[in-house]
Amino acid sequence: MKASQFFVSTLKEAPADAEVVSHKLMMRAGMIKRLGAGIYNYMPMGLRVIRKVEAIIREEMVRAGAVELLMPVVQPAELWQETGRFDKMGPELMRVKDRHGRDFIIQPTSEEVMTDIARQELRSYKQLPKNFFHIQTKFRDERRPRFGIMRGREFTMKDAYSFDRDVATATVSYQNMYAAYQRIFERFGLQFRAVAADTGAIGGEASHEFQVIADTGEDAIVYCPSSEYAANIELAEALPLLAERAAASQALSKTATPGKSTCEDVAALLGLPLTQTVKSIVLAADELNEQGEVVKTTVWLLLLRGDHEMNEVKVGKLPGLKAGFRFATVSEIEAHFGSKPGYLGPIQLLKPVKVVADRTVALMSDFVCGANEADFHYTGANWGRDLPEPDLVADIRNVVAGDPSPDGQGVLAIQRGIEVGHVFLLGTKYSADMKATYLDENGKPQLMVMGCYGIGVTRILGAAIEQNHDDRGIIWPESIAPFRVVVCPIGMDRSEEVKAAAHKLHEDLLALGVDVLLDDRGERPGAMFADWELVGVPHRVVISDRGLKEGLVEYQGRRDAEARKLSLAEVLDLLTPKTA
Repeated sequence: MKASQFFVSTLKEAPADAEVVSHKLMMRAGMIKRLGAGIYNYMPMGLRVIRKVEAIIREEMVRAGAVELLMPVVQPAELWQETGRFDKMGPELMRVKDRHGRDFIIQPTSEEVMTDIARQELRSYKQLPKNFFHIQTKFRDERRPRFGIMRGREFTMKDAYSFDRDVATATVSYQNMYAAYQRIFERFGLQFRAVAADTGAIGGEASHEFQVIADTGEDAIVYCPSSEYAANIELAEALPLLAERAAASQALSKTATPGKSTCEDVAALLGLPLTQTVKSIVLAADELNEQGEVVKTTVWLLLLRGDHEMNEVKVGKLPGLKAGFRFATVSEIEAHFGSKPGYLGPIQLLKPVKVVADRTVALMSDFVCGANEADFHYTGANWGRDLPEPDLVADIRNVVAGDPSPDGQGVLAIQRGIEVGHVFLLGTKYSADMKATYLDENGKPQLMVMGCYGIGVTRILGAAIEQNHDDRGIIWPESIAPFRVVVCPIGMDRSEEVKAAAHKLHEDLLALGVDVLLDDRGERPGAMFADWELVGVPHRVVISDRGLKEGLVEYQGRRDAEARKLSLAEVLDLLTPKTA
């Protein structure tokens, strides 16, 4: 490929609305152009990267036994109504009507359509297991699209769906896809972790996220450096930090804490460690009738150590809160505690509440908590003596670095990551709703057990850049770079020798199967080099009159600090694809 025949459109400065590094660099490198909020044109340079990502995914999916098809972007609402997601999914689901007034959706995912295909086509146990995948445009109407393609509204995704006879064989399919994802991300050349995750809105019985490691990532990844344990912070188990509850050694005392409404401020005022304080979080769970009216509200008091934070996913799995919860209103809090927020605690309540203590709090003694009176806290509070034992003891907090690992193999560490892939063992969640059955050996209908597996194709680009960049621009891994090599001739319009050598090297590399670009635009060396450092091409070869007289060219890898002089034969050998 010659640059004069391609489309190169770089910018010195990123547009003002570009936020994160990947957004800025993709805009500057001419890979994307904004069309609307969260909607981008993928320009030729960016599309080359997308196609390389897709090729790796497609090869590994086929290698794993998956069969490719293509499902439409626009889907009938009837299928989504069968599973209830047409109403449950919320405003992120784009709903449209056709000219006849019939409801359709712009697909954010394809569980319903794929299950519909399976229930029509997979009738016998002899046809199972089966795994279908496609690479297709998705649309989610994000409330606040941001970070360029990292959280856009329209994006490209690979999603796959497996169908099995039972949980045992579905688990094999799940493990097969997990292994395929490992190979895919290894081939991308990215540093990543596969972490246990919550099944979330998709539902199901097991789930793993594939996270690209990046300091700018939105997700917190919990792992044990001395073992294989890894989980999303939403799922990571927080063990109790005390072995047992110590005997009370202090008397309960109501202590003035004027204007000190946070655990941090109270601890500082009293000269106590923050770990001796207990924070109160008040939730409410509403029970609705068939008309959607609130018929009963239960108030819950969650107790966490002062330095810990509530994990909403864990809380949402507690008995009584699985149907949903909200933070209690000020009026509800005052009715049950007789105080405004900031001074709340579990002692001497006005009305009964459900008390849930985190595992660590349940083992604390002589702790500090709110006195349910403005400007006062209790010190020396103890379970059993000063307040009843909690209604429920549960893991309701986020882990923190240094916590013991749940596998007993060390302590936990936390790093940031960008979720780019997710595998789910769905079970019969969708097959039951849509009556997707097969006939077993005895001719009896059985529900198919499903798995689903997604990779954010376009999000890979943003994640790769967030992980791999410097002050000059993008540093692409070789496998997904728009071009692997760029040949930069200096003064080729003035030197027939340079022009001939550049064209020959370009042709020789093409003949070897190297994805190479010849920059024949006639740019000055500084501008030419800056463009390709910004774009992030892994290898650069500079040809000049001076070098040719010495029988040498200059080679520099994108991560190299300096160029080195090599013969043309050495360059060809260096850049020739190596077979395994």
